[in-house]
Amino acid sequence: MLSRRNLLKLVGAVPLVGLSNAALAAEPVRLATLASGTVAWEVDTIIKNGFDQKHGLALTMVPVAGKQSADVMLAGGEADVIVTDWIWVSRQRNAGADYTFLPYSRAVGSVLVKGDSPIKTLADLKGKKIGVAGGPTDKSWILFQALAKKDLNLNLATDATPVFAAPPLLNEQLASGQIDALITFWQFAAKLRGIGARDIATVADAAKSLGLDAETPLLGYVYSEKWSKAHGDVAQKLAAASADAKALLATSDAEWDRLRPMMKPADDAEFAALKAGFRAGIPQPGSVKPEAAAKVFGVLAQVGGAQLVGDKPELAAGTFAGSE
Repeated sequence: MLSRRNLLKLVGAVPLVGLSNAALAAEPVRLATLASGTVAWEVDTIIKNGFDQKHGLALTMVPVAGKQSADVMLAGGEADVIVTDWIWVSRQRNAGADYTFLPYSRAVGSVLVKGDSPIKTLADLKGKKIGVAGGPTDKSWILFQALAKKDLNLNLATDATPVFAAPPLLNEQLASGQIDALITFWQFAAKLRGIGARDIATVADAAKSLGLDAETPLLGYVYSEKWSKAHGDVAQKLAAASADAKALLATSDAEWDRLRPMMKPADDAEFAALKAGFRAGIPQPGSVKPEAAAKVFGVLAQVGGAQLVGDKPELAAGTFAGSE
């Protein structure tokens, strides 16, 4: 590695103003995510406020087109970290990978309807069209199926008509009345609430009714244990930088005002809903309890089957960073 003195020589002895010795020695971390997604808001907060350099990192964002692209980049060594759910991590570990999970967010989906819809509860969805943004193996969709089956003896997959499509299209279809209800990602739900849509059920409701821990974060930073250990447990430094960013975003409206152009809200109501949704999803310290997650995994495996969890219906050991 070049020393500070030699680096100065290479650039013609031009002083690197504001660049500390710590910054010069920072460990590079490439995080693959959507350039316009919610993860990008936190990554931008980390970088612009120097939280990565504070913890000895040089964080860069690698833009991707979607989740599958990020998965491929992680597997191919073109990215060091992605953000995804721990169900995927368990499936990969059961297949021989060494990925593990650090909590990022517990924000998950809900079932929304238009403000003037006559639909009040899940029971009213019988015979209706339900938009599902995450596809047939979407975790929120599966939990709502389990809830409807348990409490109402209602099979949402057959007693209603699921419609699988991209989130922006489904938002338009709900607004225009082409679908009756919608299960979508939290940021798209926030946009709908900003124009008057309302929840008839949340994933937290489903988790509680099913006897699960609603505080278990679904999304996290995912990386190879081998990679992190080879670079001085760099993932723990990323976790510290993430915690600094979340602490700022939880309290600073000025930081959200700085992020607003990146978020591209349609109006003040949508901006407020996105900000509130992100803050509500910030996980509490120690919120991952592997035994509670194993119960969630069991429900998902029962309903989603091998298409969701793979050939092994048990939560893989080591899915969560620091657990066995």
